[in-house]
Amino acid sequence: MEDKLSSAENQLNTLIDMALDEDIGGGDITSESLIPKNLQAKTTIVAKAEGVLAGVDLAKLVFIKIDSDLKFKAFLRDGTKLNPGDIIATITGNARSILKAERVSLNFLQRLSGIATQTKQYVDLIKDLPVDILDTRKTTPGMRLLEKYAVSMGGGRNHRFNLSDGILIKDNHLASLRAQGMTLQEIVAKAKQKAPKGLNVEVEVTNLKEVKEAVSAGADIIMFDNMTPAQMRRAVKIVPANIYTEASGGITLKNVRTVAETGVNYISIGALTHSSKALDISLEFQPIVPKRK
Repeated sequence: MEDKLSSAENQLNTLIDMALDEDIGGGDITSESLIPKNLQAKTTIVAKAEGVLAGVDLAKLVFIKIDSDLKFKAFLRDGTKLNPGDIIATITGNARSILKAERVSLNFLQRLSGIATQTKQYVDLIKDLPVDILDTRKTTPGMRLLEKYAVSMGGGRNHRFNLSDGILIKDNHLASLRAQGMTLQEIVAKAKQKAPKGLNVEVEVTNLKEVKEAVSAGADIIMFDNMTPAQMRRAVKIVPANIYTEASGGITLKNVRTVAETGVNYISIGALTHSSKALDISLEFQPIVPKRK
């Protein structure tokens, strides 16, 4: 567990360093040219739209990386419902340092809060039903750890973080092995035989015939890929209670309720991370002008 935490921390620091290097380049020429070196400022991070907060601790890390003397005070925690005008945090200290960290900090905060907000919209639509909203691996390269965290802040659950987290036999795997003469049932059985202890074997199916084959082979999870609600309702009745079911493909806010009512255990939605709109959050700047003696 400690190794995983250490790896995550290293990954996060590397990502922040890359983002700052990308944004700052050779230096903040504008601020260095115009802003007095010792000017102090108090700034406020403010929500401009309704949503769910995610990334406030990350925002703090960005400012502190730029200048460890900056004072960052958070007023709200991740997972908090936001309303326009809500004060998320204040940052006090050197004006140049604040301006240098502003864009990267807000980019992270807006992106993650947007994901949390959209996830919450899906979760709220099915909250009275026994089904979980899952994310996918359709994440921004390098941002998976953070984006999946944002999903959890919106009330969703995380699917595989990477390819080593579980066996998921998808259409391209099936096509490759079917070309060698294997049936779906044989493919699942082989995966069950070779799966490391403790890892689930999930298989993607597109019709009722494949559902029956996956059940016979003893799959742990059966994913209904782009099946209609009517097909899924019939499929759920075929699957015994010890095998979990997952709906995937073409899920939107308009149809997620209908899909949830089919009786599936999980609904995976790539749009949570690949199509979320950034939440409108801004930084309001107030210089602290020394009083004249």
